[in-house]
Amino acid sequence: LMKHFYSRSVSEDLGCRRGDFSRKHYGSVELLISSDADGAIQRAGRFRVENGSSGENTDYTPGTWHRTDVHLENPEYHTRWYFKYFLGKVHQNYIGTDAEKNPFFLSVVLSDQNNQRIPQYHSILWRKTGTQKICLPYSPTKTLSVKSILSAMSLDKFEKSPREIFHPEIQKDLLVLEEQEGSVNFKFGVLYAKDGQLTDDEMFSNETGSESFQRFLHLLGDTITLKGWTGYRGGLDTKNDTTGTCSIYTIFQGHEIMFHVSTMLPYSRENKQQVERKRHIGNDIVTIVFQEGEESSPAFKPSMIRSHFTHIFALVRYNKQNDSYRLKIFSEESVPLFGPPLPCPPVFTNHQEFRDFVLVKLINGEKATLETPTFSQKRQRTLDMLIRSLYQDMMPDLHKVNNMLNRRSFSDVLPESPKSTRKKEEARQAEFVRLGQALKLKTTVKGDTTANLATTSFCKKEPWESQSFCSNFPHEVVCADSWGQSLLVSTDAGILLIDDGQPSVQVFDKTLQVKQMHVLEALDLLIARTDKGKDSRLLVFRLSAVQKVIETKQIIRSKYDCRENKLERTKGCHLYAINTHHGSELRIVVAIRNKLLLVTKKYNPHHSLTSSSVLTSPESPVEEFQYIREICLSDPPVVMTLVDGPTGDSDNMICVAYRHQFDLVSESTGESYRLHHVETNKVNFVAAIDVYEDGEAGLLLCYNYVCQYRKVYPFSGGSSLIQPSAYDFHFSWNQVPYAVVCAFPYILAFTTDSIEIRLVVNGNLVHTAVVPELQLVASRSDIYFKATAAVSGSSDSSSKEMSSKSSPQTPTAYEKPECPLSSLEGEVPCRNLYKIPLSNLVGRSIERPLKSPLASKVIATTTSSGIASLPVTHSLSLSRMEIKEIASRTRKELLGLLDEPIPKTESAQKQKKVPRRQSDPKQGTVRSTSSDRIISSSFESYSERCHLSTSSDPDTLANREGSSPPSYPFQLISLYDEDIIDLK
Repeated sequence: LMKHFYSRSVSEDLGCRRGDFSRKHYGSVELLISSDADGAIQRAGRFRVENGSSGENTDYTPGTWHRTDVHLENPEYHTRWYFKYFLGKVHQNYIGTDAEKNPFFLSVVLSDQNNQRIPQYHSILWRKTGTQKICLPYSPTKTLSVKSILSAMSLDKFEKSPREIFHPEIQKDLLVLEEQEGSVNFKFGVLYAKDGQLTDDEMFSNETGSESFQRFLHLLGDTITLKGWTGYRGGLDTKNDTTGTCSIYTIFQGHEIMFHVSTMLPYSRENKQQVERKRHIGNDIVTIVFQEGEESSPAFKPSMIRSHFTHIFALVRYNKQNDSYRLKIFSEESVPLFGPPLPCPPVFTNHQEFRDFVLVKLINGEKATLETPTFSQKRQRTLDMLIRSLYQDMMPDLHKVNNMLNRRSFSDVLPESPKSTRKKEEARQAEFVRLGQALKLKTTVKGDTTANLATTSFCKKEPWESQSFCSNFPHEVVCADSWGQSLLVSTDAGILLIDDGQPSVQVFDKTLQVKQMHVLEALDLLIARTDKGKDSRLLVFRLSAVQKVIETKQIIRSKYDCRENKLERTKGCHLYAINTHHGSELRIVVAIRNKLLLVTKKYNPHHSLTSSSVLTSPESPVEEFQYIREICLSDPPVVMTLVDGPTGDSDNMICVAYRHQFDLVSESTGESYRLHHVETNKVNFVAAIDVYEDGEAGLLLCYNYVCQYRKVYPFSGGSSLIQPSAYDFHFSWNQVPYAVVCAFPYILAFTTDSIEIRLVVNGNLVHTAVVPELQLVASRSDIYFKATAAVSGSSDSSSKEMSSKSSPQTPTAYEKPECPLSSLEGEVPCRNLYKIPLSNLVGRSIERPLKSPLASKVIATTTSSGIASLPVTHSLSLSRMEIKEIASRTRKELLGLLDEPIPKTESAQKQKKVPRRQSDPKQGTVRSTSSDRIISSSFESYSERCHLSTSSDPDTLANREGSSPPSYPFQLISLYDEDIIDLK
C-alpha cells in the first residue's frame, strides 16, 4: 500500500511538472439557438461555453487544491514598454523601410531593469502587423548596433537603411502607436433579466432590478454621480445627464472600469426596443447578464441579444439559500482561450473572491477579443495608416538634416558624441527628456495609464514567490536534481547534498565531474553523465547505496570508485534524456555524436526504496539495463526529449533538435519526420517540452525568442506524424531564455537576470520577475535557482564604474532611478539558493512520503528578548523601501498609535483629503491613491507573508481592544534578513 501511494504521488508530481492539461477546462464550442415564445427560431451562433464542469479533474482530495491562476494576462505594466521604459528618458528612435517597402520604426533605450542595477537594452519594433519587443543584454566591452537589433527581430533586409530621428515630438507619435494595443480602462455592460424573459427587448425594458441585483451592483463597484464626474466615463455623458444620472464605477488593479447598467440608463416607455440602452450595452465587447430565477428555469443564450459587437457574455445567478453566485461564460467562437478557467462547480460562496474572479475574467476576455479577426484587422489597418503617415511626415525632415549625428544610423546605439557637437547634443537630450516627462505626466493625469498598478497590489502573495533554501552558497553549480526535500548538486568541489538549514554533505569528491543527472526515487536510481569529450560516460547508482554511504559517514567516493557503475556503449556521450513517466519501464536515449543509443530498464518493485529486498540487491544496477537499438542521425542533437505514444508500446518517439530544425524519430523503426523548420540565420535551441493535452502528446518547441506549440499525432502506417492543427499556436519571449520550465498552468523562461512567466494554454504574459545573476539549478519537481544577494563587505572598489563615463550610454543624473538598498556601494555580492515550490505553482499539495536523506533539524535563532524566531523566507518581489514603509506603518498599527496623524509625502499633501474608513469590503478596489490608504488596506495581506511569533496566547493579542499597547514581546520578520523589527 505504501509503495502504491508513493508511486501515485510521484506520478502526480511529474504530471504537474510536465504539463498535463485539457482545453476542456476552458469550455467547448456549441451551436446556440434562441427562439421566441411561439418556438420560432430567431437567431443562432457558435459560442464556447464555460460552465466549470467539462473535463475538470475531480480526483483530488478536498482541501488539497487552491487556485493559483487568477491573474490579469498581458498586464499593461509589463507590456506598455514605451510608456514605462522610454518616455521621459534619453533613447533613440529610427525609421526605415523593409524589403517589401513597408515603413517601420525602431526604438531603443538602455534602462535599469526595475531599479535592480541590471542594465538592459529594451527595443520596440513598430510595424503594421503590430509591435515586437525584445530585451538585449548590456555589455560595457561590446557595442550594439541597430543592424544587430533588427537581426534579432528577424529583420535582415531593408529597402532603406534605418536613420535616426532627433525631433523630440516623435515621442508623442510613438505613444499613440502604443495606445493602439488597446485601452487600459474598460467599459462592461450589465443587463438585468427577470425569470422567464427570453428576448433582448424584454430584458432591456426592465426599469428596476431586484434586491439581489442591487447587492450584486454594490459588489461590483461604487455608485457615482455622472454629472461633473472627472474620472474615466466609458462613453457616458458627464455634463447633461443624457445617459442617466448615476452609474457603477470601480478601480481594479489599476484599471478604471465603468459599468453600463441597463436599469441606470435612460428608459423610454414609447420605445419598446430601448435604443438608448442598446446603444451603450450593445457596443460593449463584454456584457454581464444577471438572471433571476431557479436553475431549472429557461437559461439565457447569447443569441437572444442582437449585437454584432458583443463577443463575451458572463451569466450570473444568485442563490439565496446558500448566499452564493454561479458563473457561466459564453465566448464567441473566434475569441482565443483566456483565463482563468472556471472552478468545478462554478459556485462562489466568498463574494470578494467572486468579484475578483469575475473582473479578472472579463478584463482578460476583452483583451483576448481584440485578437479576433474582427478587431485585429481593424487595428492592423489603423497601424498601417498611422505608420505610413508618420513616415511621410518624417522623411522630408530627415533629408534636410545634414550633420554628424546622422552617421549613427548603423553605428553604436548610444555612442559618445563628437566633441564639436557635444553641447548641441546635450541640449537636444535635455529638451527630449523634458518633453517626454511632460507627456508622461499628461498621460498619467488623463488616466490613460496603469502606472499605479504595481503599487496597488504589491502585497499579494504570488505562487512564483521564492523561498530561501541555502544562503551564501560558495560553489559553482553545474547541474542538480531534487532528492526528497534535499538537493543533490554537482559543483566544482564535487557532489554535495544540501538541505534547508543544515550543513551540506559531500557525496562524491571533485574527481567525479557530473554534467547532467536525474534522481529517480521511485526506481531507487541515480543517473549521471560524467566528464566530457571522449571520456564522458553514463553512470547509474542505487540511491539506497548512496544514502547508506551518507548515513554511515564512509569515506567520500571518487571517480575511481565508480567503475562498476558505468553503462556499456555510452563512452563519448554528450547528452541523454529519459521518459517523464516511467510506470512500466524506464527509457533512456543517449546521444553519442550523431548516434542515438536506446536503453531500457524494466520496472522492478523489489528495487523501490520501500522494499526490504534493497539490502540484498547488488550495489550497482548496471546489469538491469538492456540495450535495445542504435539510431543514426544526420547531425549531433543539441536538444532531446522523449515523447510517450498513446499506447506506450511501439509508438514512442524522440524529438531532436539540430541545425535549423526539430525532427521526430520513431523509437521502434528509427524513421524521422520533420516537425518544424526554423527560418532564421542563427538558431539558439533552448528546449522541447512534452505536454499532454487530454492524454495526447504535444510539444513546446523553444528556440531564440520563440515558443511554438505543435500537437503530435500517432503513427498511421507510413504517413507523417505532423498534421495541421487548429490548436497549434506560438508566442515570443521578451528575452532569449537559456532554460524553459513547464509547471501547469505556467511556463517559466529563465534568462541571465529575469524569470518570465506565461500561461501554457495561450502563451499570455503573467509576470516578469527581475532576478540578478540568475542560474537555474533544478526543475524536475520544485524549482531551484541561484541568484545574487547583497551583504555588507569591506571592498574598496566602486560599484559605479558604469556611471564614471560622461556618455549617453549611461542615463544621466536626472533620469537615473534610485538604486535599491540592496545595491549600495561597497557591497560584495554573494550567491544564494532559492526554491519555488511546485505545489505553489500548480495549486496542488504534492505528497512526498520519502523524507530527505538528511535528518531534519529545526534551527531557531534566539533574539535578545529570548524568543526563538522562525527561519526567514526570502522574496525577490518587494524592494526594501516598500518593506520599510510597510513596516513603519505596521509598527504604528500594532502599538495602537493610529490616532496620531500620519505625515504625508509632498505629492500626497497636494491631493484632496479622503476620509479614512475602518474597513473596505472591496480590497481590490482602489478608493484613494494616498500611500497611507494603500498600506492600511494591504496590511492584512502583508501579515500573511511575514512570520509572527509570540511568547503568549495569540487569542489575547487578537482580542486586544484597549488603547494601551500589548505587553507581549514579539517579532515581525520581513522578507529580508536585515529588516527584523523588534516590537514590545
